[in-house]
Amino acid sequence: FFFLVVMFKALIVLCLFVIAISASTCGGNCPGGCPDCDCGSSPNDVNISSYCSKYSDWSQSCCECIASHESGGNANAENYNSNGSYDIGLFQINDVNWDSCSGGSPPCNPNTNTECAHMVFGWGHNTWTYWSTCGACGCCDKA
Repeated sequence: FFFLVVMFKALIVLCLFVIAISASTCGGNCPGGCPDCDCGSSPNDVNISSYCSKYSDWSQSCCECIASHESGGNANAENYNSNGSYDIGLFQINDVNWDSCSGGSPPCNPNTNTECAHMVFGWGHNTWTYWSTCGACGCCDKA
């Protein structure tokens, strides 16, 4: 009986270890833990303003604020949401948009991610309304 108790405890410890490993932080790219590391396991810090300047129909200050709040400038940033969806890259583009803007692949490349962000911006009637951080930036109803 004692042997079974020891084996059961060892099994519990092993299960906890496996659970801890399965929720990888992807080298810091996914602080909350992600089942997969779609953008790799090393950060890719980029100059946000250089990507925001690619489009003249949106506010540079809103663009920079949104990207800063979403990813901190890490083009490999990832977030695994409680509903099972993923947000990826500079602008944290949700996977429901990947088919429309990046051929169904995670838009880890900052150029592709910015193109996706510009599409989502357009879908929001040229506003930042689809980003949860728009309120913190004071940009929800602004171009």
